[in-house]
Amino acid sequence: MWLFLFTELILFGGMFLLYSVYRFQYADEFHLAAKELNTIMGAFNTAVLLTSSLTMVLAIIAIQRNQKTLSILLQLITIFLALFFLVNKYFEWTAKFHHGIYPGSEELLSKSSGEILFFGLYYVMTGLHGIHVIVGMFLIAVMTRMTRKDIITKDSYVRLENAGLYWHLVDIIWIFLFPLFYLIT
Repeated sequence: MWLFLFTELILFGGMFLLYSVYRFQYADEFHLAAKELNTIMGAFNTAVLLTSSLTMVLAIIAIQRNQKTLSILLQLITIFLALFFLVNKYFEWTAKFHHGIYPGSEELLSKSSGEILFFGLYYVMTGLHGIHVIVGMFLIAVMTRMTRKDIITKDSYVRLENAGLYWHLVDIIWIFLFPLFYLIT
């Protein structure tokens, strides 16, 4: 699991490095483009993901204490919060599309090179993060089923811990994405 998480860090680390190079090169344009993003919605999504990490930790603690029903409930809450995050991201992307700011649009192509790069990176990085959220939801759903069937128990919960590690990685990636895109204004 740790090797897999390391490869994920390399993937996103490369993207963060690419972002940093372009932000340095196009600082003013990145600043201008970031004003198009909704900081309040980004902050709300951050709170949702942080809360989901908490519920995942509490689910692991609950199974360690032999509180199966509580663990299942907390895993389901984690999945619900992830879904809530994705719904918020959907509305955010829909608003950008409504304003004509999407890859290949005339509106976006009429902007400066730095703004085009900003939104290209924004869509790729937040989209890839969204895919990771979906994978995490599926993984936690599988863990919930395994908990119900007593495959994950007080004495055998490593799989749930690994799912938690993956979920925390998803959260940490967002913790970096939020300030890079939303708080640079």
